[in-house]
Amino acid sequence: MKGSDKIIIAMTFFIQATSAVLCLAVLSSVSVRPTNAFGTSTIKSGHQQHLVHSFHHPLSSNQLPLQRNEHHKQLPQLQTSTSLHAIGVFARKAKEAELRNYVQNDITDSVLTKIEEMKANLPSVSSTPPPTKVKDSLTKRRGTITVIAEYKRKLAVGTGYIDEEIIFSPQSMSPTFREFGASATAIMADERMGGCTYDDLDTVVKEQLSAQGDMPGPLPVINSDLIVDELQIARSAVLGVDAVVVTYSVVEGGSTKVEFLISCAYALGMEVIVKVTDAAEAQGAVDVGARILWVDGVGDDGGSVEEKSAVVESLNVPEGETICTIANILANNNKQLEEVEEAWLCRDRGFNAVWVSDALYKQGNDPTEHAGAIIQSMTAKSSVKWASAKAKSGKGEGATEYLGDILM
Repeated sequence: MKGSDKIIIAMTFFIQATSAVLCLAVLSSVSVRPTNAFGTSTIKSGHQQHLVHSFHHPLSSNQLPLQRNEHHKQLPQLQTSTSLHAIGVFARKAKEAELRNYVQNDITDSVLTKIEEMKANLPSVSSTPPPTKVKDSLTKRRGTITVIAEYKRKLAVGTGYIDEEIIFSPQSMSPTFREFGASATAIMADERMGGCTYDDLDTVVKEQLSAQGDMPGPLPVINSDLIVDELQIARSAVLGVDAVVVTYSVVEGGSTKVEFLISCAYALGMEVIVKVTDAAEAQGAVDVGARILWVDGVGDDGGSVEEKSAVVESLNVPEGETICTIANILANNNKQLEEVEEAWLCRDRGFNAVWVSDALYKQGNDPTEHAGAIIQSMTAKSSVKWASAKAKSGKGEGATEYLGDILM
């Protein structure tokens, strides 16, 4: 049997198995919450009952907050490959089931208060300049690259969970990201995908705030949970998060829902990073107000630097606006340092930032494999034209800025 046939069979089995598990999870959650004759449901928080009004989207059976704006322009939904679309649907359904459980059992007064604030501020969003803290932090002068360092407890590849010793705790990694030159930090607050929870998000926000008045100061914090509903945005705002990630191909409703989530985030003073996989999604996101694009999931293997660049190089951007572009850097399953060189190549292709996750953890605790060293190497002045991240060789500016030697 050919290797490609084995991959196809494995993917088919994965999709079928995942579908069965998630369907059971969703079915077990759907009928939990009673509703009244007004299309609302009662949520007990403390000693009070809050009426949370329904709006028409996949979670309406749970009566999550906010009425969708009817004036949103309807743009055509974009098509993705069948396998990626199916996996995205499964992931969304699982997240919706998780949110149902949260609304039933765990929602707090502070989140409900943020929801009311969001509703009150939505009408004025279009006339108010959007926040730019994260965009400004990621966008430096031409010829430089910034790094978004993502904290995870669970790797996408490898043997599973990262060593949970103190060196990999959020309390330890958060200052490492800041002190070694990252421009923002992200937390994958999805237990299935990243092994993290909103408690980890809270920990990192508080650790970054503890650096107020220091040099370097606090980094912007991004929630890279799988955002499918504005409830998650309100929950992030309560913790003091600066931005959330919205995946274009996952949210139901395409560009209309993306626009709505962007407005909800702006209403609470937060920014949105829209994750896109192709040029059509990128343009659709820009058309509904996205100003930070994260290129990820291009092709079966994450895409070459050229393929990633093609996603954003021909954007039609409104006059007077600029787009911050982020390239995803996948971890290679080896001991080489191609990820550093890929960051340099992304910089040379015009990307403003790179999103680095598993590559920060894959190798170990040797000084030359330290997450901080990887971040500093990616932001170094060096280039594959003059130097290599894998050897003490090269010539010209930046030739000595290879991994390990760059540690202070």
